[in-house]
Amino acid sequence: MKIFVEVKTGAKEEKIEKTGENNYVIFVKERPKKGLANKAVIKILSRYFKVPQKNVVIISGFSSRQKLIKIYNE
Repeated sequence: MKIFVEVKTGAKEEKIEKTGENNYVIFVKERPKKGLANKAVIKILSRYFKVPQKNVVIISGFSSRQKLIKIYNE
């Protein structure tokens, strides 16, 4: 499954909001330094979809707030 994600960094609490069929807004505490925010996004999505972290892959948007993410359901 492919989803579109908008990432909000520096949030007080980590959470996910579904804004459309395949669109999500993710709030993470980490700042976008050294890939920490991307790692937090992967961690949150793996918990949300109940898959291992290795099954969540950022396809595009590594240095952007807008990301395309593929989730493998094995």
